[in-house]
Amino acid sequence: MKNKKFMFLGAVSAVLAASLTFSTTLFAKEPTAKAAVEKPSTEASRLQALAKFTKVLSIVERYNVDDLTIEELMDKALKGMMTNLDAHSNYLDAKSFESLKVQTNGEFGGLGITVGMKDGALTVIAPLEGTPADKAGMKSGDIILKIDDKSTLGMSLDEAVSIMRGKKGDPIDVTIVRTGEMKPIDIHIVRDIIKIESVYAKTIGDDILYLRVTSFDKKVVEGVTKMLKKYEGHSKGIILDLRNNPGGLLDQAVGLVDIFVDNGKIVSQKGRDTRENETYSASPQNTLTTAPLAVLVNGGSASASEIVAGALQDHKRAVVLGTKTFGKGSVQVILPITKTDAIKLTVARYYLPSGRTIQAVGVTPDIKVLAGSVDTVENKFAIKEADLKKHLESELEKVDGKKKKESEDEDDKTIITEKQLTKDIQLKEGTDIMKALIIVKG
Repeated sequence: MKNKKFMFLGAVSAVLAASLTFSTTLFAKEPTAKAAVEKPSTEASRLQALAKFTKVLSIVERYNVDDLTIEELMDKALKGMMTNLDAHSNYLDAKSFESLKVQTNGEFGGLGITVGMKDGALTVIAPLEGTPADKAGMKSGDIILKIDDKSTLGMSLDEAVSIMRGKKGDPIDVTIVRTGEMKPIDIHIVRDIIKIESVYAKTIGDDILYLRVTSFDKKVVEGVTKMLKKYEGHSKGIILDLRNNPGGLLDQAVGLVDIFVDNGKIVSQKGRDTRENETYSASPQNTLTTAPLAVLVNGGSASASEIVAGALQDHKRAVVLGTKTFGKGSVQVILPITKTDAIKLTVARYYLPSGRTIQAVGVTPDIKVLAGSVDTVENKFAIKEADLKKHLESELEKVDGKKKKESEDEDDKTIITEKQLTKDIQLKEGTDIMKALIIVKG
């Protein structure tokens, strides 16, 4: 495959060389009326386009105010071509290619946000949980106006990422626009080494297991499998939290669905080249649990997390709740050009088991729940049994014992308490639904 790519590039070079001669005679004489009407053949059109490119390249190399080498100009041309295809394709130079490989391994340097271009604006898809950007208060949907006083207007995605990455401890100032805010917001962030804990688990009460998947790196299926076995006694119902999960590796998304679904399609992809068409299906051997399942999503849930939520929804395997997802339903592949350079190219679109697409549409939850907290007001004027003069002391001891246990639970990082649930209405709603499903299942 690699040899074919080099052969193709060699062929292009040969055509370019031929175009130099062709371009000198292209306008040597006026075309006849018949020639003007006739549609040029595909090969002639290719030659004309390549001749135009070569001519522009030659002019820029000769007259541009800055002295740029042909290699620098070609890199700029490649970046321009790739970024103008769609929001996700781009040219990866040596530095970008290496960063991408490091990122999929689950550790990289920077702020800890996933960004993309939306309507020409640099937009935060999601801050990764526990990272400097998350702690500084950046949110999904924030539009980045400036990075260290540099305007992002006209800035490519690669340029923005390159500026935001840096050494651990180096500060950076980001100016954002946020929906609902009247003025731009300045956020100060200190860079750090980003180590992603892609999977972790907590318990809610005695019966519910809370599984959080922050991103789809190569450790997700292994991590979820480990947690299901570790908390087997606390998983009569499972809440899978995919909020602000920007996606990642497709095979991990497929593997995660396979843990909960024992047969049928999980996702399919279709492209212009039929060789890119692929259907991924579930296997009974990989299914680990049939427990009731609820999935939490929001606008920061993208790509692989949308595949998981949408597939589980189509199979009627889970109740999906939260807000509509990001809507990134295209397939990118990394194609090496040299040993150090590569291109990331969109080659296909994803389709869920029902045949519906995610692209620009997203996954609509079964139950819409906006983010926020639960308003709780205690009636201090209400008189309870414990307030009566001759109440049963033994019963009060039981209540005190329960309160003591709740206080101890507050300090346990592996437990989500009722008090913590009131601060997250989406998780509270998911928990209430899960309690009902556990009762129904009996």
